[in-house]
Amino acid sequence: DVQLVESGGGSVQAGESLRLSCAASGRTRGVGCMAWFRQAPGKELEGVAVIVSDDRTTYAESVSGRFTISRDNAKNTLYLQMNSLKPEDTAMYYCAADSVILPGRELEDSQYTYWGQGTQVTVS
Repeated sequence: DVQLVESGGGSVQAGESLRLSCAASGRTRGVGCMAWFRQAPGKELEGVAVIVSDDRTTYAESVSGRFTISRDNAKNTLYLQMNSLKPEDTAMYYCAADSVILPGRELEDSQYTYWGQGTQVTVS
């Protein structure tokens, strides 16, 4: 199995930045795709950004140009740099991982097996 632990959430003002981290452990060698999802109160889980094995990235339209996903394979850590934060970015942010994701479905939560416990981001 793969264990994922997020960190870096917090409360910030609109326009500020945060960087989330997701530390992976366990059987990480088989992990090809890693992604960030978020869930705001009363809303469904939303795919935010994904990075696949060849470092190709995909973003939700709502965060494109403001958020950047990256990973450090040597540290088994996934990052999400969030700039120009807006109140509508307020949510619990989750890290997810799996070996292979069907093309075109990288931002669908049903595609991922491994999940972290989440980290809260609040923008006011």
